[in-house]
Amino acid sequence: MSKLPPAAQSLHPTRFADSQTSRREFIRQSSAAALATGLVGTMSIAHGAFAAGDDSIKVGAIGCGGRGSGAITQALSADKNCKLVAMGDAFQDRLENCLKSLQASEVSEKLAVTPDRQFVGFDAYKQVIDSGVDVVLLTTPPHFRPMHLAYAIEKGKHVFCEKPVAVDAPGVRSVLATCEAAKKKNLSVVSGLCWRYDLGVRAVMQKVAEGAIGDIVTIQASYLTSGLWMHPRKEGWSDMEWQLRNWLYFTWLSGDFNTEQHVHSLDKVAWAMKDVPPVSCTGIGGRQVRTDPAYGHIYDHFSVVYEYANGVKAFSSCRQQDRCTTDVSDHFFGTKGIAHTKSFDISISGANEWKYQRPRPDKNMYQVEHDELFASIRNGKPINNGDYMSKSTMMAIMGRMSAYTGQAITWDQAFNSNEELKPPKYDWIDLPVPPVAMPGLRPQKEKPDKA
Repeated sequence: MSKLPPAAQSLHPTRFADSQTSRREFIRQSSAAALATGLVGTMSIAHGAFAAGDDSIKVGAIGCGGRGSGAITQALSADKNCKLVAMGDAFQDRLENCLKSLQASEVSEKLAVTPDRQFVGFDAYKQVIDSGVDVVLLTTPPHFRPMHLAYAIEKGKHVFCEKPVAVDAPGVRSVLATCEAAKKKNLSVVSGLCWRYDLGVRAVMQKVAEGAIGDIVTIQASYLTSGLWMHPRKEGWSDMEWQLRNWLYFTWLSGDFNTEQHVHSLDKVAWAMKDVPPVSCTGIGGRQVRTDPAYGHIYDHFSVVYEYANGVKAFSSCRQQDRCTTDVSDHFFGTKGIAHTKSFDISISGANEWKYQRPRPDKNMYQVEHDELFASIRNGKPINNGDYMSKSTMMAIMGRMSAYTGQAITWDQAFNSNEELKPPKYDWIDLPVPPVAMPGLRPQKEKPDKA
């Protein structure tokens, strides 16, 4: 077995190392909702031809798993004159299964992926980006997001960028720099933090910003859900293949589920706090039920308290355990009332009582992301979600750092950390799984980096 270099050893604990309305369950509904809104195909060409010299927008997909399939469907439903021309994935079978599913879907007539534009392997992202596309969909495991985004912007492509955008602080800093470059190039970067595109949550957040609940005093954010998929290891799989096919369960690939999934809730906290980062956090967590080595080495529950400079505290908790009560909700307590975001029950109680009434048919937030991305490309008015998608990701990483170490972590410590979660190389190699993080069990000298 090959040894990991120091950067990869940062996964070691001594180095600090769904609800019914989850994104995954919305994928099946996205295209029908998009067509029902009547928005599809209403944009006009704003600034001439695209990559192949015509008015069609050429889409490339990087990552062909479940989220990739959903994003492709939503992208192709967002604009009347767009087509999928290139696909890339680490695995041939996943690419083929995705393409077969799309060929049997309502967007089949928008598929133009010839065999020579189906790319497989660790460098597939470069081949997709270099194939003459106008916009790329980044839906691989989060570890790869910074490098894929950087290459896409370098090559002048518009981007749909799934959440989270990184698994460590160096990755977050890279994404921030890349998004600044995107602004200079007038390129759109739309985030997969989908609640920012939910019309009801937008409405309640606007009311919060206008003072409907007074000054925020405290926040409760919960993402208590069931476990997710797992693919049993097959004979012949290398460590790398097994981990990539089960990327949720390895911190270097997913950032742990406090980062990969609960980032949605933390993003709503950040939104309510006007995207000003917390000054510190203290977290706990562990691996209580999902203990089989088949589930890698991540936790199955977290509880993190974030503290802001103005004294506001956000109490954040998440859990992935089967046969337990589910609760995906956020509550913003203010001096005049409370704002609630729970699934489709979005309301304010208190002095300024209010409830969001969803129209029928509703505009699916996953589809709205793509509708607004493609509209921005057509009208030449780029959208750049880089700042908040990076800060919300960093907030989630910060919570993981605190829970893994058992230490209070400041924003400056977290953001300036040089801990980089990566393998020694991107190849089908032996890749040992670090032990499960055990808080407090680490040499004193290995405290998180000082700011």
